[in-house]
Amino acid sequence: MKEKVLLDAQHISIIIDRLCRELIEHHDDFSQSAIIGLQPRGILLSRRIHERLKQLLPKSTILYGELDISFYRDDFRRRENVVLPSEMKIDFIVEKKKVILIDDVLFTGRTIRAALDALTAYGRADVVELLVLIDRRFSRELPIEATYSGYDVDSRLNDKIVVDLKTAPGKDEVRLVTQPQSA
Repeated sequence: MKEKVLLDAQHISIIIDRLCRELIEHHDDFSQSAIIGLQPRGILLSRRIHERLKQLLPKSTILYGELDISFYRDDFRRRENVVLPSEMKIDFIVEKKKVILIDDVLFTGRTIRAALDALTAYGRADVVELLVLIDRRFSRELPIEATYSGYDVDSRLNDKIVVDLKTAPGKDEVRLVTQPQSA
């Protein structure tokens, strides 16, 4: 197994800042928008983006929530371990809102499909956009595409992308873990 650092803390910070500025360009003051992080790994990124947006737009109120998709996944009954859901933290409806779903890595698209299903419990959004830190472009099983992408990675199916975001910025890292080729 071989590991390669794709992004260090400084690069991740720059990417988050760029993504926030893109969001502001498309959502203005966020009066008709909401940010929703996907449990479990998308929430650290979504919290960072939400905090940075509050710094950049101090007079705006930005709706923020965290969505658990555990029971909406198509592999939920196939898992060997018991599924332990995370807490849902959405105290608003998404009816007539522009929703930005945030996750760390877009891989097959199945997590996002589950998120779209789960989101319907909170109303019908006008628009749903997807923001990801890492887009594994050539691994899609479903026709799902990121609206905002921090970094594109072309890797083999058996490789892993490890996103290590700390609760406080500074020791963050994204690594590509390459599995040995089988003969």
